Amino acid sequence: MSNFPKQLLEKLNQRDQNQSLRKLTPQNNLIDFSSNDYLGYSSSETIFNKTHQYLLDNTIKQNGATGSRLLSGNHKVYQETEEYIASFHQSETALIFNSGYDANIGFFSSVPQRNDIILYDELCHASIRDGITMSNAKSFKFHHNDLKHLESIIQKHIINQQLTTHNSQPTTIFITTESVFSMDGDSPDLENLAKLSAKYNCLLVIDEAHAVGVFGERGEGLIQELNLQNQVFARIITFGKALGCHGAAILGSEELKNYLVNFARSFIYTTGLSPHSVATILIAYQELENQKSAIQKLKTNIQFFNQQKTLLSLKQVFVRNKSAIQSAIIPGNEKVKLIASQLQQNGFDVKAILSPTVPEGQERLRFCLHSYNSEKEITDVLCLLSTFVF
Repeated sequence: MSNFPKQLLEKLNQRDQNQSLRKLTPQNNLIDFSSNDYLGYSSSETIFNKTHQYLLDNTIKQNGATGSRLLSGNHKVYQETEEYIASFHQSETALIFNSGYDANIGFFSSVPQRNDIILYDELCHASIRDGITMSNAKSFKFHHNDLKHLESIIQKHIINQQLTTHNSQPTTIFITTESVFSMDGDSPDLENLAKLSAKYNCLLVIDEAHAVGVFGERGEGLIQELNLQNQVFARIITFGKALGCHGAAILGSEELKNYLVNFARSFIYTTGLSPHSVATILIAYQELENQKSAIQKLKTNIQFFNQQKTLLSLKQVFVRNKSAIQSAIIPGNEKVKLIASQLQQNGFDVKAILSPTVPEGQERLRFCLHSYNSEKEITDVLCLLSTFVF
């Protein structure tokens, strides 16, 4: 169409001038340091074949869900998968959503009420922030992983609540953060965060998208590795990262699940996942529980990557963490895009993360590590990076 709105065109042109215009690019055959497929499950023939066999064994020959789960889409594999997930994560229940975005939108737009308060880490994922904007609760961000700042905000609101005695409705304070942040790969002090939450009777909500499959003996996530599962009101886990498939789940109490089924609009008003999608989630979880070699190899690669950073004097360039996400801060969209292009030309699929996705001056190369990366690949890509950085 020739009548594309001028204001929208100007916004696109501004992105282009800032070297931050996003584009869809085809898949490549480069060495993978960019995907979230930490364990290689997305291309696992074992999971593919077992999923197919599961569908045959259970006489499920249906391509689509046919409707929302509250109408015709709640096919029988949902119940088995949700029960398996809940048991695996030591949770009372699990409720599957179509995506991590849907899960966060559904939770934050419906659970916190008008008189409630949401305190969230300033670097929380866009899906959390978008859900918060849809909520009737008041929201305030705290400095990244800064528990002192968080506590000061809690104390301020408790004092305000005590002064406002005419308010007959009780106020619940929700604290939300991520166990592993998607851009920095770092983690909050979850043990002290849980203590802080209990001290002020707050409800803790943790997004474990990038921790499941990476932390814990069986890939249960960082919350269970630290044995904090009983101190968290809700956990959001996703299946599009280490589990290599699609969808998400919210872990919590039976009451929380029942509430979400009744009030989470992103759950109610959407067609459910297909039987094949849900069966793939179930089989991926079974693989996670029974085959631990990929998890151990991933942990070995993370340790090796960190050792090589030190040997090559690159440690100061990277955000410090022990996760599968390793970010090298290289300020400036143009500069970081140039280095990413040079790495790609040498066979390594490393992506540049640009502002405004990250704050201006915090542009970075985001290295995602996998169980299938070799030590030689890790050494080679870091050696090459060192020639561009220094």
